[in-house]
Amino acid sequence: MADEVKPNPSEATTHDAQLLAESIDSGEVKAPKVNFDADYAAAQQLSEGVDVEAVNTPEDKTPQPEATKPEAQPTGNPEDYLELAKEVGASKNEAVTQVSDDLVQKAIDMGQAKK
Repeated sequence: MADEVKPNPSEATTHDAQLLAESIDSGEVKAPKVNFDADYAAAQQLSEGVDVEAVNTPEDKTPQPEATKPEAQPTGNPEDYLELAKEVGASKNEAVTQVSDDLVQKAIDMGQAKK
C-alpha cells in the first residue's frame, strides 16, 4: 500500500524541509511515495535482531590474545642495578633539575597575592 506524502511547509522543522515542502506544494518536485507495509515489515525484521554470528565472516573475528607472564631473570650482580638506576635517575644530558626546599619556598612566595 503506497501512500503519497503531503508535507505542510508551516510544520517543517528546518529550512531545507520547508523549501522541499513548498516545492512539492507548487508541483516543482514530485512527492515521494511511501510504502508503509514494506517499511513496517522491514522494521519488524530489525526489531527481532540480527544474528551476528551469521553475518560475520571468519576474517572479521578478533583473535584472542595469548596470556604471557614476563619474568626477569635474577642475576645477583649489583652492577645491573647501578646501570638501571643511572638510566632512571637524573641525567646531565637531559633537562632534569634538582628541586630544593629553597626553590619550593620561592615558588610559593611568587604565587602569593601581593598586598
